[in-house]
Amino acid sequence: MWRALGVVWLCAVPGHLAGAQPVDAPLQVPSGQPVTLQDVIWGEPGPEGLTARFRFIAPEIAAIGGSITFDEAIEDMDHLCNTYALPRSLSHTGPKPSQIIVSFAERAVEFGVVTDATQFIESYSIDTGECVWEAF
Repeated sequence: MWRALGVVWLCAVPGHLAGAQPVDAPLQVPSGQPVTLQDVIWGEPGPEGLTARFRFIAPEIAAIGGSITFDEAIEDMDHLCNTYALPRSLSHTGPKPSQIIVSFAERAVEFGVVTDATQFIESYSIDTGECVWEAF
């Protein structure tokens, strides 16, 4: 299924969610690519209310030298939303997010800064304990 890439122009102060894995711990994803958590931005409003942003480094999505296609990366992002981001969002004390944003970047990038790095950004609502993809 084709999904249009979207960019959300919001400013946020980086925050860390309890239980987030360190950057150097690779996560298991369907494609098998090495994906690590860069950071979690929590507690900042997004287009649909309170939003948790899970930002991952996925070097294999690089336009030059990468081996993972957009469709493969989307499967990985869906997987990480349901198995990594959602459980941490629901177990977080305080208000629950209405939206989870999962992003992949070929290398660590500063949030909100324009860069030439390849990035994929997907938005999910939370419905009956599952991530539901939303078009931006």
